[in-house]
Amino acid sequence: MSATTDQGRDAGVSHAAKNRALVKLVSTTAVGFGVFLSGFVIDEPAPYELYMAGLIGIWALFGLRLSRTVSVLLAILVVFNIGGVISMGQMPDLKTAPMYIAVSLFLGVTAVFFAAIINANHRILPVIFNAYILAAVCTSLLGILGYFDAFPGAEVFTRYGRAMGAFQDPNVFGPFLMLPLAWLVHGVLVGDLRALPIRLIPILIITLGIFLSFSRAAWGMAALIIAGLALLLFVRNPDRLFRLRIILLACLAVVVVVLAVVVALQIPSVAELFTARAQLVQDYDDAQFGRFARHWYGLLMSIDHPFGIGPLEFGPIFGEDTHNIWLKAALDYGWIGFISYLTLTMLTLALGLRILFRERPWQPFLLCAYLVYVMHVAIGNVIDTDHWRHFWLLIGIVWGCAALEVRHQNRQKSTEVFPPEHAQRSCDRIGSHE
Repeated sequence: MSATTDQGRDAGVSHAAKNRALVKLVSTTAVGFGVFLSGFVIDEPAPYELYMAGLIGIWALFGLRLSRTVSVLLAILVVFNIGGVISMGQMPDLKTAPMYIAVSLFLGVTAVFFAAIINANHRILPVIFNAYILAAVCTSLLGILGYFDAFPGAEVFTRYGRAMGAFQDPNVFGPFLMLPLAWLVHGVLVGDLRALPIRLIPILIITLGIFLSFSRAAWGMAALIIAGLALLLFVRNPDRLFRLRIILLACLAVVVVVLAVVVALQIPSVAELFTARAQLVQDYDDAQFGRFARHWYGLLMSIDHPFGIGPLEFGPIFGEDTHNIWLKAALDYGWIGFISYLTLTMLTLALGLRILFRERPWQPFLLCAYLVYVMHVAIGNVIDTDHWRHFWLLIGIVWGCAALEVRHQNRQKSTEVFPPEHAQRSCDRIGSHE
């Protein structure tokens, strides 16, 4: 009888374990697919929004928990969008403003979602990064094929003669490719060199996509991210052989990139557009109502309108959008939104930097995401990033890792207060009383 009972109990445990494994597989696959969809944003709302809305809703029903750290992120983002609602109230005609603010709020919720699930289990990070790489390769291939007009209708993946993949703008397409590029390069620098050919193929595809986007911001970001990654790894690891490896691989990368650019420039259309885009300042930057002049006009306008002027109202007034995320925050979300966004940026930078070099299982993911986030903060001075899906994913990764660090520190404190030996002695005493 006892043996039969034990067998039944073992079968039940085994069945429960299989169910848990199945739920974990389904949930991680669902998250990965959501990240994959972030590479295909041709219109708003995109499939990404529709899918992630359902995913977040289901996850919330089945136990999505927000730690104190993640709750702070949520609070900041709610206040940010409250500023947008107040700004919307200044508009005589709402037009598409309600949908714009709804998308803004939702993208903020996605950052909270990613931070929460990373905090719950850091093993979701490889799934997120691998899905992101797959999305980057697919959308890069679409941009490359579109640029070379490889099939009928391929021009839908280009704009102004520039590759844009499955995005609305080449200037979003290029920055989207930064995180997978950083992660693949990180793997080359620290991983097994025997896996180099496997990493090299997606690196070349993504790099060509970045180049053909002809985005000056993306070109600069790619160069600085790779250089920053190599420098940080070089400084962090004192091993001479490792440092020599970093130097040799960096030199090899420079040679490969230069050769690739030289080969690409043999194509007349590429050379012509490269020459035009390689200029640091374009005509539309320093014209009378160019990008930099609009920044000044926008600054004066933001001072006069503390509640904002309404989402997307700046463009119809001056002919182009603000192309500056700080002015965008002040004008579209009011002073409340600007202060909230500034707080979010400063906290994200501080939290990430504070734990950047700590030996943790999630440290490599944080390192790459943090570098890419810093570059996005930098280019926010010349472009609007508030509706970039991958930008909020970056924020979610950094805050998720910060929340993981808080959990790690709390566990360490608990161990110091109640060391394992003390806990065992307590259990022994309880057993003796029984």
